Amino acid sequence: MSLMPDSWTIPTVAVAVVLAVLTVRAHYLDILLITRRIPPYQGCLALPGGFLSSEHEDLDAAARELTEETGLRADRVHLEQLRTYGAPDRDPRRRVVTICYLALVPNLPPPTPGGDTENARWVPVETILRHRRTLAFDHARIVTDAVEQARAKLEYTTLATTFCPPEFTIAELRQIYETVWGQQFDPRNFHRKVTSVDGFLIPTGTRTTRHGGRPAALYRAGPATTLHPPILRNQPHERPPTFPIDEANAESKPRNTRLMIGDPGGDPFIDAGQKFP
Repeated sequence: MSLMPDSWTIPTVAVAVVLAVLTVRAHYLDILLITRRIPPYQGCLALPGGFLSSEHEDLDAAARELTEETGLRADRVHLEQLRTYGAPDRDPRRRVVTICYLALVPNLPPPTPGGDTENARWVPVETILRHRRTLAFDHARIVTDAVEQARAKLEYTTLATTFCPPEFTIAELRQIYETVWGQQFDPRNFHRKVTSVDGFLIPTGTRTTRHGGRPAALYRAGPATTLHPPILRNQPHERPPTFPIDEANAESKPRNTRLMIGDPGGDPFIDAGQKFP
C-alpha cells in the first residue's frame, strides 16, 4: 500500500457553471452569448455563467443564471446537464472545472439590459461552428457539443416542441426540425410521421391563417417524451425532396412511411449528466 508524500495537499480547483441556451429565431438556430467585461478574454464573446459559490448547487446556479439572462424559470423550459469540462489549461487564471447546462427555449426577444444581459445577444450557431466567430476559453467546443446534443435529442425525443409556442401548426414544427438540423424534407412525410406518434401532439380543435393560405390545424405538445419510432436524420448526401404543400389537406396527399432527415454533421454527442474528470 503506497502512502501519499508528506508534501501532498488537496488541489485547489474552482467550479464554474455556464449555460448553452438555444432557441429558434427568424429561421436560425441561435445561442445566447455575452461579451466579457474583464480579463481573460476581455471583449470576447462567451457563454453566460459564473463561478459556483459554496452555498449553491450547480443546478440551482444554472437555474438562477437562466432566469437572469432570459427571464424564464427553469421549471418552464427544458434544462439538462450537458457535460463537465476540466482540461487543466482551459482557463489561464487557475484550474477551473466547468459544468455546462443545456437549455432549449421558445423564440425569445433580444435580452433586456441589466447585469450581464446588457451585453448579451443571440448569435446563429453556424457562425461559431464554421469558425467565423472566436469565443473565450473552450466555449466554441461547448457550443459544438450543445448543438449536437440538441440535434440528437430531436431524433428520439419530443423536445422539438420546446422551441414552439404553446399552440403551433405542423408547418411550424417542421420548420423547427429543418432549422435545428439544417436541412429540409418532404412535408407530407413529416406530417404523417409526427401525427402518427402516440402522445406527441394534441389537436386543439382550432385553425389559424396567421401564415396566409388555407386555415391550418393548431396543435399543442402532448404528454409523450420519446418518439417511437424515432425521426432519423439522413446522411449528408441523402437529400429529401422538398416542394410546397397545402398543410390543411396534407392528410389526403400520397404518403411515404419512411422519414429520414439530413445530418448536418458535428461531433458525437455526450449523454446528459455524464461527468468527466
